[in-house]
Amino acid sequence: MGRERVVILPQGNHLLSLMTILRDSSTDCKKFAETAEKVGDKIISAALDMLPPQPTHVACPTGVTYEGVQESTPVCGVAILRAGASLENALRRGYTGPLSFGKMLIQRDETTCLPTLYYAKFPPQIGSQKVLILEPMLATGGSACAAIDGLKQRGVLEENIIFVNVLASESGVETLLSRFPGISLVTATIDKDLTSNNIISPGLGDFGDRFYGTDG
Repeated sequence: MGRERVVILPQGNHLLSLMTILRDSSTDCKKFAETAEKVGDKIISAALDMLPPQPTHVACPTGVTYEGVQESTPVCGVAILRAGASLENALRRGYTGPLSFGKMLIQRDETTCLPTLYYAKFPPQIGSQKVLILEPMLATGGSACAAIDGLKQRGVLEENIIFVNVLASESGVETLLSRFPGISLVTATIDKDLTSNNIISPGLGDFGDRFYGTDG
């Protein structure tokens, strides 16, 4: 079901140590944000590897010509607010080609778990760009599906969408790929379970609250 379009970061010791810090309930806001930025750099890099490069050549200080590549694909990073904004700096740091940003505010009803799109702002040329949806958590997939529906309504093709994610649930990934088989997904790791309240388990809690220090 489109699994060939899913990239899960190599589960090496360094990434596992970072994810352990994020999952630890005793990690304070400052440490959580610093660690999330490090994971963000890794998943953004993996997403950018999926974009086609343009061949180029440069003159090296030794006088030799080097046949390399450059990033030239127009990219729009679309953050699902508010947690998705935490990945914007990683994209700014990582991408050397033409870059713009969009925002979407999608909130889930805590009782019905159904998402509602309240706000969206995109660059006018988004229909011709590669779009990286920035969303740290993928639980049921409801908000992610609403975001993709909103982008498709504005002319963005599924094959031009990469969903960039820190932590996903197995069922959320299945939902997303069954609805939109043409998209790609990059995540740091996938947890198998959801709680009865549709929270990723073991998970890491509310990413936005922990990143911004609003978890009380």
